[in-house]
Amino acid sequence: MDAIYRTPLLDLFRRGGVSDDVRMLAARGALAPRAHEQLALLVLLTGDEDEGISMAANETLGRIQADVLARFLARHDVSEDLRDFFRQRGIAPAEAAAEVADQPLIAEGEGPGEEQPQKQEEDKEATAQRLGKLTVAERIKHAMLGTREERFILIRDVNRLVAAAVLSSPKVSEADVEAFAKMANVSEDVLRTIGHSRAWMKHYPVVASLTLNPKTPIAVSLGLIGRLVERDLKSIMRDRNMPEPLRAAARRLLANSETRKS
Repeated sequence: MDAIYRTPLLDLFRRGGVSDDVRMLAARGALAPRAHEQLALLVLLTGDEDEGISMAANETLGRIQADVLARFLARHDVSEDLRDFFRQRGIAPAEAAAEVADQPLIAEGEGPGEEQPQKQEEDKEATAQRLGKLTVAERIKHAMLGTREERFILIRDVNRLVAAAVLSSPKVSEADVEAFAKMANVSEDVLRTIGHSRAWMKHYPVVASLTLNPKTPIAVSLGLIGRLVERDLKSIMRDRNMPEPLRAAARRLLANSETRKS
C-alpha cells in the first residue's frame, strides 16, 4: 500500500515491531507532520492486529473532511493503491488536481504543540536531560517537529524509531544529513538509512561524508567509493581507522586512475 511514498519511519512501521503506545499515537493522527505520511500510517494501522489501534485508525480516517481528502487524492504524487483504498470507502479523487499543502489532514487532540516545554524549564535543564525524561512517543514527536538542537541529540537515540523519526522530519536539511553522516556516535542503522536514500545520495558532500566515516557499514561504503574524487580516495587510503577492504578499494581506484592518465 502506497509504495510511492517512503520515509525511514514508515519503513519501520511496515516492518513491524513498533510498540503499542507509538502505534496508538499514529492511529490518532498525531505522529506524522505530513499528509502523505499521516495517511500511509492510518491506512496501514486500519489492519493492525490490536483491535483498539485498528478502531482508532478507522475513527481518525472517518474524521477527515471528505472534500479535503478528495482534493488531496487528486494530487499527482498519490499512489493508485491509496486512491483505491479510499474509493472503497466512497471517497474518489476530485475531478481536477488542486494545490494542497502537505500538512496533516487532521490533528489529534493532544498535538505536538502541547509538548513544547516552558521557557523556565529550558533555563533550568539541559536539552538532553529534558529529552531523556520523555517517553519514546514524546521523543518521536520532538524528533519530527522539534528544534535543530533536539534533532541532533535525538539522532543518537538508542531507540530506532526515534532516530528514524529524525531522518523523516520535514525540517531536516541536506546540511543536517551531511553532519549526521559524519557522526561516529550514531547507530549503523542511521548511516545505512542515509546510504540507501536516493534523494540524499544525489549530493556529493553527503556521499563523501558517509564513505569517509569509519563507522559506516562496509557494504554501504564499498557501494559509494567509486563516486569519490581523488582527494577523498587518498584520505581513505591513508586513514588507518578505515576498514582495510575500503582502503584496498581506494588504492585500486587510484591506481586505475593513474593508469588511464599515463
